[in-house]
Amino acid sequence: MTPPVTIVGAGPIGLTAALLLARRDISSLIVERHATPYPLPRAVHMDGEVLRILQEAGVADAFHAISRPMPGLRLVDADLRTMAEFRRDARVGPSGHPEASMFDQPALERVLLAAVEADPRVTVHRGAEVTAVEHRPNGVTVRWQDDTGAHRTQARAVLGCDGAGSTVRAALDIGVRDLGYTEPWLVVDVRSSRPLPMWDGVHQVCDSQRAATFMHLVGDRYRWEFRVLDTDDIEHLTSPAGVHELIAPWMRASGHDDIEIVRCVTYTFRARVAERWRERRVFLLGDAAHQTPPFIGQGLGAGLRDAHNLVWKLERVLRGDADDTLLDTYQAERERHAVKQIRAAIMVGWALTGGNGHTAALRRQVVRALCRIPAVSKAALSSTSPRLRLDGRRRPSVVGRQCPQSRTEAGWFDDRLGDGFALVTLDPQQPMPRDVTVVAVRPNDPVGRWLIRHRVRTVLVRPDKVVCATGRTWLDLEER
Repeated sequence: MTPPVTIVGAGPIGLTAALLLARRDISSLIVERHATPYPLPRAVHMDGEVLRILQEAGVADAFHAISRPMPGLRLVDADLRTMAEFRRDARVGPSGHPEASMFDQPALERVLLAAVEADPRVTVHRGAEVTAVEHRPNGVTVRWQDDTGAHRTQARAVLGCDGAGSTVRAALDIGVRDLGYTEPWLVVDVRSSRPLPMWDGVHQVCDSQRAATFMHLVGDRYRWEFRVLDTDDIEHLTSPAGVHELIAPWMRASGHDDIEIVRCVTYTFRARVAERWRERRVFLLGDAAHQTPPFIGQGLGAGLRDAHNLVWKLERVLRGDADDTLLDTYQAERERHAVKQIRAAIMVGWALTGGNGHTAALRRQVVRALCRIPAVSKAALSSTSPRLRLDGRRRPSVVGRQCPQSRTEAGWFDDRLGDGFALVTLDPQQPMPRDVTVVAVRPNDPVGRWLIRHRVRTVLVRPDKVVCATGRTWLDLEER
């Protein structure tokens, strides 16, 4: 039987979407143009909310084994002198996972591929180039070509998870909207034979000329990102000699230069959003739908949030429990959220790296003053994303945010919530609905304390763990 969902692209977004669908017993076919997984590092950061999505996909423990918690952020000047430092003290955040984790993307993809290969509901076809995406009355036809010839697949839905140069987006002639940021940067990934004696957090070089970011990833892997200047000779900049010139200040501090350059490539960081994320039963996810500068580390995370938002809605429609209008909420919810994060990345990038010499000098004074304010330090390290705007009505502050969770000996709180709608309440004796899972919590439980702090007794939680309504009782929720 042909799988009901075809996914174009076997990167982290496509693989995670397939696992989330499989959890709901929906099979999928992944069509990937590359014959083998991409071997070089790209994404390196994941926040706790996004890691919670991997938990639902069944790979959180495997991810923890290939990642490490990131302890904070250090702002340094052009001479690498510390201007401000923001440290994380808590081991886990409100999602039950570290608020920030560093990892190597090829290792993450191996984890996801292992889970996909172990699930009979997911089929991966590599070396397949998509040539057309065509709407049909009963779904979508995807045409693709491999070394055995031309093929076509009929699907009830298609997920375009095929990156910034999306074939799916092009096939549907969907344009993109520029949000006003285009800047070339050089990304250098290295392997060091011995640890570089530096703090394990992220270092941001606040230099209006050669802005840069340095970070230890995991194990023997390190990354630098440097702004490319108009005066740069790109051929020299990307040569081994040019790279060693750029990283020389760090090497002098470490006392050795015994490193292996794993990757050195120039990227143009962009801020763009697709004009449409859905056309009938075809959807764009990840970089196919939006691209962001990397300054707040949300590129991959935004794509995983897309998959998490869409999959439960698609399940309800495919099973006949909801009509297609539910799918309209995918772009309505995710685009606002993604644009907020993109604009935040642009703002942070300018604040840390923009302006002339006078601006940079003022920035140093302002940063040193701000870092002494506890609220600023907390905001600098927060991984809490903007809340979803679920409709046009004024809602309590917890609506549109994920319900928090923690892990106990009995397991994850999300396991109690299940994969459908759930009612979380401090008052289990009230009249209860029959068609949702009811989870009673105590006032001294983490979730109970969260409810009390926000002055609510009962919340309705969607399958993606987002609160969609609040009240004192279930009857209050029914009235809303």
